Amino acid sequence: MSSVNKLTLIANVLNSSRQLIKNAKYDNIFCTIFVHISLKQYMMIRTLTFVILIGIYQPLELIHNPGWHGLQPRTALAGRARRSQIRASEKNQIRASEEFDTSEVQRQGDLSLANSISDRRIKTVQLYKEGWNFSFPVIKLNGGERLILQFDLIDNSSETYYYTFIHCDKDWNRSGILPGEYAEGFPDNPIEDVKPSFNTTVRYFHYTLPFPNDRISFLLSGNYIIAVYPYGEPDKPVLTQRFIVSEERVKTDFRAYRPVITAFNNTGQQFEFTVKLTGAPVTDPMRNIYCSVLQNGRWDNAKMNLKPDFTGNNELKFNAMTEKNIFAGGNEFRYFDIKSIRYKTEFVRIIDYSPPYYNVYLAPSENREFKPYFFWQDFNGKFYIASDEGREPETDADYLNVYFTLPSKYMVAGGSMYVSGAINNWSFNGNNLMVYNQQDGQYECSMLLKQGWYNYEYVFLKEGDTQGIATLFEGSHYETENDYFVLVYYRNPYERYDRVIGTAAANTNNRFNY
Repeated sequence: MSSVNKLTLIANVLNSSRQLIKNAKYDNIFCTIFVHISLKQYMMIRTLTFVILIGIYQPLELIHNPGWHGLQPRTALAGRARRSQIRASEKNQIRASEEFDTSEVQRQGDLSLANSISDRRIKTVQLYKEGWNFSFPVIKLNGGERLILQFDLIDNSSETYYYTFIHCDKDWNRSGILPGEYAEGFPDNPIEDVKPSFNTTVRYFHYTLPFPNDRISFLLSGNYIIAVYPYGEPDKPVLTQRFIVSEERVKTDFRAYRPVITAFNNTGQQFEFTVKLTGAPVTDPMRNIYCSVLQNGRWDNAKMNLKPDFTGNNELKFNAMTEKNIFAGGNEFRYFDIKSIRYKTEFVRIIDYSPPYYNVYLAPSENREFKPYFFWQDFNGKFYIASDEGREPETDADYLNVYFTLPSKYMVAGGSMYVSGAINNWSFNGNNLMVYNQQDGQYECSMLLKQGWYNYEYVFLKEGDTQGIATLFEGSHYETENDYFVLVYYRNPYERYDRVIGTAAANTNNRFNY
């Protein structure tokens, strides 16, 4: 075979193979090799090279095009009547997966100092006092009490997570004191209690951490952050949660009542409380005592840095007749029950199975803005994990796609609508963002939730604002049952941190105090 014919053969072979290897630079390689070897040797080398290239190229194709659009699964169309809803929900899921990692996460050279989740695989975060899932996360300093942190990692394999604690001031900024001053033990420790899910359609691993424990305990009172991070990446926490360590040196009497200010008389709840300083030596209480009041455990609408209005006889009275002592009463939380996938409960319209996931479609929610108040027992925005199909709900409860719809003739301008509550850590991000379906005239959202009982409400968040408005579709009433929690801070002029010297909790219906 002449040199011209050989070169022609090479050109034909390379042209036919160019689409496979998708890289023309290999033409020169084969031409160079052919000058020194026979045609038979050339064909053997070319075949072997293509096999190697295919083995490299196909995995790269899978890496760049994995066909994965976040944790929310793609569901099959479950009937013509629901197709538009599912399409809108899937768009919302994709949007959520794109936005979730950047919302509510503060990493400008520091760990987040709020209740936040920065990894969308982390679900169902709970932090409570041992023995009561609905309790506010506060423990007494050296009182033998413990908090329990629980969360799930949705993945096919577990990861090694470590945890650490950050001491904060009353405004949730770093206090500036060293870890050795506020904690005794190892500052960074692994979470060792990890259990895989059992007999669930969605694979996950359940993490449990009780603290204080034999590895670490607290030396000072105050505001604290627990930060959970992957091994070797302490500056990239996957979740952070706030909790309180209190000295309980003062007693606080708290009560809430119907506001006397006319503008809030039917929609608000006014509070007043008295702090008794007996047993707690305090220097200049009018200047060094600060209080915060939380409604249903929320920090986004908390009344912070309240100063006493009157003082005398070792008592501080907070009873100003102004807006700073008034919360919107809100309404009783909406609820649904998904502890079973075998039957439909109240407000659950459809349960279907699109392999390998279950989908729950809630009944369209009504607008309660102008409806009269009606009482029912709720969890005040919290949730409780439970499963009728398993014995251990922490690992036997499955994850389901839950679809929310809120009919509205018009899209509310100037902000966004969210499904709010402990269901999403009281935060506003792509995970609980509602998308307006103009064709059907309704807001829609889908969330991946663990089986159990859930409370929620619809909240409108104005552009550029951090505090949501629930009254738009929920209404607000002075009769609404709410929990309130008071934190008493003391800044000793001779110390470098804010102490928590007392806490108190009350319910507007006075059913319990804790």
